[in-house]
Amino acid sequence: MSRRKRKVDSGGGGTAPWMNTYADMMTLLLCFFVLLFSFATIDAQKFESIIQSLQGSLGVLDSGIVVDMTPIEATFPGSLNNQETEEFSRIYQQVDNFIKENDLENNVTLVLNERGLLIRMLDATLFDSGKAEIKDEAKYIIEKISDVIKESGKNIRIEGHTDNVPIHTYRYPSNWELSTARAVNVLRYLVEVKNVEPWRLSAVGYGEYHPIDTNSTPEGRQNNRRVDILIINSESNGK
Repeated sequence: MSRRKRKVDSGGGGTAPWMNTYADMMTLLLCFFVLLFSFATIDAQKFESIIQSLQGSLGVLDSGIVVDMTPIEATFPGSLNNQETEEFSRIYQQVDNFIKENDLENNVTLVLNERGLLIRMLDATLFDSGKAEIKDEAKYIIEKISDVIKESGKNIRIEGHTDNVPIHTYRYPSNWELSTARAVNVLRYLVEVKNVEPWRLSAVGYGEYHPIDTNSTPEGRQNNRRVDILIINSESNGK
């Protein structure tokens, strides 16, 4: 007789043992991704709260101030405490009122950034083309700003800037010399005429290398030719 083949017992239709392990792993992965999603949600809520706090702290400066928001890490106002925020608000209002009273909106701009408060003046407001001597009719602007500087008690940096058009004269062989001479002359006027404490002041010439606009148009080059008077906040040291 031929031998009959035995049927292999399939286990009665039960689940293979490896399926239990697989199901446990899938459950753990699901829990892991749920936790990740919850963390991301919390971070988003925190970020939204930070943005609302930032807007609230700058809301006191709503009279046309320009706020530099790039990069956001640098401009985050954590370096300014409430007292200093109020001080910059007061300084801004004083200078802004002076600008409006004298129709200087097209020549003098206020910029709040991570370093402090910039009083930005186009070079034509202060100087003749290619020169560094302060024009007589412009001295009243510096005199008004000097009153604010004295009252603030903060350190001040005067920064000279040019466009990228080369200059080569006996007195100013390059834009480095011209921008530096302009910054130094503003500093000397503040010290020698308005008696601002010299230890609070510094001057630097950046030449053409810190533009705020394009140098490919006359308007852009005009914006780049400027003198910035920076009232430095206590944390940044003007960096």
